[in-house]
Amino acid sequence: MLARLVAVVLFVFAAPLAAQQLETRVFQLPEGARPHDAAPAPGGKIWYTAQRQGALGIIDPASGEIRQVPLGEGSAPHGVIQGPDGAAWITDGGQNAIVRFDPETEEVTVWPLPEDIGYANLNTGAFDGDGIHWFTGQNGIYGRLDPATGEMAVFRDPEGRGPYGIAAAPDGEIYYVSLAGSHLGQVNRETGEVTMIEPTIEGAGTRRVWASSNGDLWISEWNAGRLSRYRPSDGSWQSWPLDGEEPRAYAVYVDERDIVWVSDFGANVTLAFDPETEQWLSVPGSGEGANVRQILGRPGEVYLPESGLDRLMLVRYPVEE
Repeated sequence: MLARLVAVVLFVFAAPLAAQQLETRVFQLPEGARPHDAAPAPGGKIWYTAQRQGALGIIDPASGEIRQVPLGEGSAPHGVIQGPDGAAWITDGGQNAIVRFDPETEEVTVWPLPEDIGYANLNTGAFDGDGIHWFTGQNGIYGRLDPATGEMAVFRDPEGRGPYGIAAAPDGEIYYVSLAGSHLGQVNRETGEVTMIEPTIEGAGTRRVWASSNGDLWISEWNAGRLSRYRPSDGSWQSWPLDGEEPRAYAVYVDERDIVWVSDFGANVTLAFDPETEQWLSVPGSGEGANVRQILGRPGEVYLPESGLDRLMLVRYPVEE
């Protein structure tokens, strides 16, 4: 299937954050796909999870081609990331399983969660410094899968329901946030135990987490409508409220420049924040109710899956030599 290019827009900003041009391309995806997460794929391609169609989507920006690969009966994929092996690793809520897609052979491998865990409502995955895949499930679990052996272990969050976003820090350690539990958790990779770290507002709705190059953790707070930073080095917090009457901070991602991207459902925008200058840049959704649920990218590119519009926005910015 060929992509329909909805728009190509150039944004020119005078602020130091973006005294440059941002090129924005919008791709129309199959109707009803409901793209949830997106991730860089080998060869300059982009993966996305077609949550309502049980498939992994593949976009080739160079040719404009889009196609989808079915992941299995009952599939409803949520998160997708590129693993150290170059494969797509998917948290599949419908199959209650971790799924791997090999881009060279197109083989799909499925690791179901143990039966006694029940339905986990799988959310997001991340690889630690040893190449172990960690994942979260909103029904109160987090776990790990060893790709080499297929061995899986699943743990219960101490406060129950809510584990959502997860990320690896530059030192290889794993952190996740709980949306319902409103906490940040640092995982002991050997024992699986978690150290609870509370945000500065009770019930903040910590939704996603990502690490900057110096190990700072950036967190989107859905209920509080804030972007927050936690520093493991000294245990300090700092927060920045988003503008608007009802801000809803959903996705968060830190690019290679340590610019922080956060999506705001309330204002229907994706924001880029420079921690050095505390300046903001705003990229509007391609239409009303875009609902960007995850942000990932590679140097010079950011991917914004617009789940409410069945579109994906590709944002490109100049890469410093």
